[in-house]
Amino acid sequence: MTTTEFDPGLLGEHCWLECANGERVMLPVTRWQELDSSDELLLAACLGPTLDVGCGPGRLVEALTRRGVIALGVDVSPVAVELTKARGAPALCRDVFDRIPGEGRWRHVLLADGNIGIGGDPVALLRRARELLRPGGSVLTELDPPGTGLRRQQVRLSSVDSSGGWFDWARLGPDGLERTAGEAGMDIRWLNERGGRWFAELQRS
Repeated sequence: MTTTEFDPGLLGEHCWLECANGERVMLPVTRWQELDSSDELLLAACLGPTLDVGCGPGRLVEALTRRGVIALGVDVSPVAVELTKARGAPALCRDVFDRIPGEGRWRHVLLADGNIGIGGDPVALLRRARELLRPGGSVLTELDPPGTGLRRQQVRLSSVDSSGGWFDWARLGPDGLERTAGEAGMDIRWLNERGGRWFAELQRS
């Protein structure tokens, strides 16, 4: 995740997203800390320099680095960046819409753990990712389950003891992916499910 609102979750606190419509979405804070078998679908597809947007505690950046893949995490949360560096993986405290090292030369951009929702506009985010990629590069993204479509909404992070401020977020399911990718100038290379999680690879058109 890529906002400081998520700092309690990055540190393992039991948290959920409270949506403006009253819906609550539990956050998998335990999974953010350590790899699970579903992550392998993303990791195996990273065949060259990879930028992990909203890297959180850095489990994916660490795993790629250990495999000899050039990888960099970016997150606006200083907590996330420090946690990633503590794993021995490189990370920058940076908004993805700001200047990023290696713009136009990354082979892959990772948007895991719901980070397709950053900023509440997946089309804008994918267009930005497209700018970061080299020709033939791809976005590897995690999606919400089928039936989600595309939902743009105001959310806030809540825990047992507190609630944060409202911010823009989005949720995208497989049924909303084709139109979203098309508007961003990207094609769907594959769409797959692993362990109850949904993933896709999008390639520059």
